[in-house]
Amino acid sequence: MEKSTKIGIIICDRYRDCAGGKCFRSMKNREGAFSIYGKDENIEIVGYTSCGGCPGGNIEYTPEEMIKNGVDVIHLATGMVVGYPPCHRIDHFKRFIKEKYGVDVVVGTHPIPQKYYETHTKLGTWNSNKWQEIIEPTMSTEEVRLAYN
Repeated sequence: MEKSTKIGIIICDRYRDCAGGKCFRSMKNREGAFSIYGKDENIEIVGYTSCGGCPGGNIEYTPEEMIKNGVDVIHLATGMVVGYPPCHRIDHFKRFIKEKYGVDVVVGTHPIPQKYYETHTKLGTWNSNKWQEIIEPTMSTEEVRLAYN
């Protein structure tokens, strides 16, 4: 029997009008943080919303709505990592959702676009071990990062 995983995505409120094109493309292609799912695994989006804006008010209750739709994993979108400044609440959101709702949380969706990679590299944004761990699921080859510019 084919494995099936239901996914919820929470995006940064700065991008609340985002249609999700990069996230959905990377999900289909199993790129970025979606590379953890096998090509033969059925994955389905069962929730897509913003964090609600700083300090992330939707984080408190939207996972519950996603759980009602059968969510297995919640992804905190790549926009939380590449926006400027990156969301400094990512770790808190991840721990809160896991602790309160018992749902696995992955930081990232689509690969980091090259233009953001270059900017944050120049700024030294991700120089710490903590940030290296956070961006690891969305790192990719330069060729793939360019495809997401």
